[in-house]
This record gives sequence, structure tokens and C-alpha cells, in this order.
Amino acid sequence: MRFIALLILIVPGLLGVYGIKLLRDSFFLKTSAPFSWFDSLAAASMLQGTFGLLLAMGGIGFVAGYIFNRDKKQEKYNASTHKHTKKGSLT
Repeated sequence: MRFIALLILIVPGLLGVYGIKLLRDSFFLKTSAPFSWFDSLAAASMLQGTFGLLLAMGGIGFVAGYIFNRDKKQEKYNASTHKHTKKGSLT
């Protein structure tokens, strides 16, 4: 059971890492295999960068949400210690 839980956590983490790699490659105008069939390097780099951003945000968000929920269940996060201000208020 723990092995399956570990896999559920590792797969989005690896997708996030791959997304960061795609972002880095698009920044340096290097296209990877699924995006190299475009004739325009700029279009391929933009599509690769967008896909990389989505993967990175999704993977990091999944892992962060898991850690947040785990801490909340173990009562390491206390909402009463975090002050919330009213929307539009400066205080």
C-alpha cells in the first residue's frame, strides 16, 4: 500500500521535473522530440515552453497540495495562527 502511495507521489513529481526541463530548453531555443516537427523554431519553442509550464505547475502543485493536506491532517498547520485580511483592506 505504501508503494502505491509513493508511486502516486513520484509520478507528478517527475512530470514537474520534465516540465522544468522543457522550460529550460525552450528558453535556450532547443526543441525536444515531440515539438521538433514544427518548421518555425519560435513556434516550437513557444509551444514547448507552454507545455513545460503546465507540466511544472501541475507537478509542483500536486506535491505541494499533498504536503499541505498531510500537515493539515497531522495538525501541523493551524489556520487560526494565519491572519486573513478582508478583501480590499490594507490592514
